Amino acid sequence: MVNKIPARIRWAVDFMDVQPNDHVLEIGCGNGAAADLICRRLEGKGKMFAIDRSEAGVDRTKARCAAHIEAGKLTVRQIDLATLRVPVKRLTKVFAFDVNLFWVRDAKEEIALLHERLMPGGSVNLFFDTTRPEQVSDILAKASEQLRDGGFRVYIVDSKMPPVIGIIGRR
Repeated sequence: MVNKIPARIRWAVDFMDVQPNDHVLEIGCGNGAAADLICRRLEGKGKMFAIDRSEAGVDRTKARCAAHIEAGKLTVRQIDLATLRVPVKRLTKVFAFDVNLFWVRDAKEEIALLHERLMPGGSVNLFFDTTRPEQVSDILAKASEQLRDGGFRVYIVDSKMPPVIGIIGRR
């Protein structure tokens, strides 16, 4: 089924505990599965902004989430996180799944942007599939260090089924 939501995405979104009035940024929206699930939980003033560098990812998210876009809950853009413009202190949660940016290169500017735009108490939720265990220690160490250096308090969460780790940065 095309619109099936993978267990790893469902687990990560459940962990984030999206509230009806949250303002959520998804980095790397891909096929729109997480955006669809998150938008179903938003009501009232809740909004989501989903970005992807890939035109194909943006197109898939727009197709899958057309009803959420039409309802005014979701905005989808093809843009790089480094060039994102979001009003300061507007976001309550940031979500990314398997986005390598945070552990394969220096993401100081991107993390500073997130810190600036998150409301106090907000969180950056970076989730990764752990089916390649040889990468897990690098992912944990590098992403955690970058978030800490950016002013976040860092927590680690994990799941065995589905195999997922999360690096959570609280503002």
